[in-house]
Parts: sequence; structure tokens; C-alpha cells
Amino acid sequence: MAKKSVAKNYIFNLLYQLLTIVTPLITTPYVARVLGVENNGIYGYTWSIVTYFVLFGSLGTALYGQREIAYIQNDRKKQTNVFWEILSIKTIAYLIVIIAFYLMFCLNGDYSLFYKILVIELVANLIDISWFFQGNEEFDKTVIRNMIVKITGLVCVFLFVKNENDLWKYFLIYVLSDLLGNLSLWIYVPRYLEKSNKKKLHLKKHVKPIILLFLPQISVQIYAVLDKTMLGQLTKSMSEVAYYDQAQKIIKALLLVVSAMSTVMCSRVANSYAKNKINDVKKYLKQSVSMVWLIATPLVFGVFAVASEIVPIYFGNGYDAVIPLMCATSLILIGIGLNNVTGIQYLIQAGKQNIFTLSVTVGAVINVILNLVLIKLFGTIGAVYSSIISEFVILAIQLFYTKEVITIKDIIYSSIKYLVSGIVMFIVVILLGKILTPGLISLCIKIIIGALIYCSSLLVMKDKFTIDIINQILQTLKLKKKEV
Repeated sequence: MAKKSVAKNYIFNLLYQLLTIVTPLITTPYVARVLGVENNGIYGYTWSIVTYFVLFGSLGTALYGQREIAYIQNDRKKQTNVFWEILSIKTIAYLIVIIAFYLMFCLNGDYSLFYKILVIELVANLIDISWFFQGNEEFDKTVIRNMIVKITGLVCVFLFVKNENDLWKYFLIYVLSDLLGNLSLWIYVPRYLEKSNKKKLHLKKHVKPIILLFLPQISVQIYAVLDKTMLGQLTKSMSEVAYYDQAQKIIKALLLVVSAMSTVMCSRVANSYAKNKINDVKKYLKQSVSMVWLIATPLVFGVFAVASEIVPIYFGNGYDAVIPLMCATSLILIGIGLNNVTGIQYLIQAGKQNIFTLSVTVGAVINVILNLVLIKLFGTIGAVYSSIISEFVILAIQLFYTKEVITIKDIIYSSIKYLVSGIVMFIVVILLGKILTPGLISLCIKIIIGALIYCSSLLVMKDKFTIDIINQILQTLKLKKKEV
């Protein structure tokens, strides 16, 4: 099997990531208005529940399956056996999970109808074999399928979800999109696999490595969805879940921008570490830290400055409670951005996955404990405080184990010029708010002027990293002109 183009795979994944950002940004304002606060809360809460069952049904088969298939790309017979062995383990796990989910949530209760629809989501994940194609570096098939599914789902939302009574349609659109998208991949399977004797499959050898890859995913995934579940349980208010979920959607979209650098730098750090070029590793990590501060700082100060205008324009009436949640949640842009540098870019690439797992697990435990206390004391904002504290605890643990390549002093020193520029930008935008009439045009003016002030401030302070980026951009443009 011929090696696939890295550039081609990168472009396909880049397009999908952009679509992942844009899709919720398009549907959220519409759904927020049409379905209302309570229904959005129900949607966020019930999906957080089913996410746990998806996690335990999938085990570590996605990561493990992709890796194992990649090892034997050119051996059709071995791929056939490995494919059916891993799928058999996944099927057994999902059958147990589906039965448990149905008995626990679908027989009665206020949301039993929605949980019954979400059973389809569990089936959709059972038949998901995207890991097989990713292992074969056939990214175009999975990405094109995902893009078609997302665009189709987006169109259906606008066509069929018209009022508060259409919440069940909203659920159904997304689970059927996933189901049909995953089914479509099975069309290609006969091209890659031979006939297999199911009686000669060896499942046992895969169980231990699958479980080992599953353990860190438990901490990461549960940590990612636990807040909404605990909010629903502790506040008994789906409106509070909705406010929290909407604030998270905006910040998570911004987080993709902050975290984009990690994907680019991972291979460089891994390669330098493998060659024992520790000085290069330090250089790349410091560049990444500077990039996090460069991008996250204006986003955080910007959210604080314009959240009161963004929320009513974007979500409509009845979502004022999202404003303080969005402001506080924006702080995780810095925490997660820096965690990506110390954790994903260094610890994982340096083969120190156990430390990464430890830090995330501790963060998850602290998040649970703080949620129990802070949600009861402060309500929804307490969940935000828990997330912020947990992220910086994870960062502190990771920094303890990465001090040979990057220190707290490095991170603090890197932040000074960006924080000063962010404060200057914040003051200017707030002053503009006193002059301009609130509205969409005012918001756009503030964003544009704020960005110009931030960049100008960094240039006045002669920030070397910013100047280097500008020079690289100008150099690239010059080379393209010459080519033309």
C-alpha cells in the first residue's frame, strides 16, 4: 500500500477543524433562540450522560486500533484479523453499555424520550470504524464523510427545528447524522479486507493494551464533561446547565485557535528529543509558550471587554447569565494553552505519558471535589472556578516534571509584554464603549481597534517574538511574489 501524502492529510484535517469551529458558531444563535434556555440545558445535560457510556463502550479501541492497523498497513491478511478482533472486543463492550444505559435511563423519567433517541448514538459509535481508515492513512474518507455529515446536520437543524417542541428533532438529527456517516464507511471495507474465519480470532492479546490506553482517556474525557453533569445534579436546573454550556461553546471555539500551535510543534519537539537535542527542545517549548501568551492574552481581555455586547447579539434575550460565566471561563484559554505545551508537546512526545496521565487524573479529582463545594456555595460560576483551579493545578504538576526544559520563571517572564499590551487594549476598548452606541457595528469597531492597539503596543515594546512572526510573514509574501 503506497504511503499517503502528508500534506494532503494535513489539508483535509485542517478543513475539518475549521468546520468543527464554524458549525456550532452558526447553529448556536439559532438554537439558543428557537429551543430556549431550558431545552438547551436538557440537551447539554443528557449528552453529558451518554458521553460516559460512549467512553466505556469504546474503551481504548480508537487509539489502539489506529496504531495496530498502521503497523501492518501492507499486510492485508493481518489487517483482516486485527480489524475483526478489535471490532469484536468493541462490540462486546458496547452491547453491555447499551443494555446498562437503556435500563438506567430509558424506562422512565422526564428525559426518557431523549435518552431513547441517544441509544442510536451508542449504536452509531459501535459501528464507527474510522480508526481503521486512519490507520491506513486514508484520512480523506473519514474527513470528507465527517464534513458531509456536519453540513447535512446543520441544514436539517434550520429546516426542521422551528420551536421549543422540536427538541426531539434536534436530538434525532444529530444521532442519525452520526449513524449514517459511520455506516457509509463500511462501503469501503471489502476493498481492504479478506474473508476471515471468525473462529480463529484471538481477542485476549488485545485486551491489556486496549485497557492501558483507555485509562488516561477516562480522566481526560470525564474531566471534559463532568461539570455539566454535576451542575444538573446539584442545581436541579436545566437553565443553569444551558448558561454554562453556552459560555463553554464560545470559549472552546477560541481554544481551538490557542491550541493550534501544539499540533504543529509536536513533531518538532519529538524529533529533537529523539536526537537528544535538548537545547532545540527548550527553544521550541519557549516559542510555544510565547505563542500561547500572544494569542490567549488579547482573547481573554477581549472577552472581558465585550462579553456584555456579544451575548445579547449572539444568543438573544434571556441569556444575560452567560456574560459573567463567559468572562470567567476565558481564563482557561491560558491554563489549557500552557498545559498543551508542557503536557502534549513535551511529556507525551518525550515518552512520559504516565506523568501526563497523573497530572490529568489529579486535575479531574480536584475538579470533582471543588464542584461539590463551589457549586453549592456559588452556583454555576462555582463550576467555572473549579475548572480554572483544576487547569492550573495540572499545569503546576506538569511544570514540576518539566523543569529541566521549561520553568515557571520562563513562563512568567514570557508573559510580561503580552499582559501589558492586553491591559492597554482593554482600557482603550472600555473607553470606546463609553463613546459608541452598543450594537453589532460598535462590537466590530471595538474588536478591530482592540487588535490594532494590542499589536502596536507589542511593536512599541519591541517584542522579539512578534517581530519575528511579522518578518516571517513578510518574507513568505515576498517569495510568493517572486514565484508569480
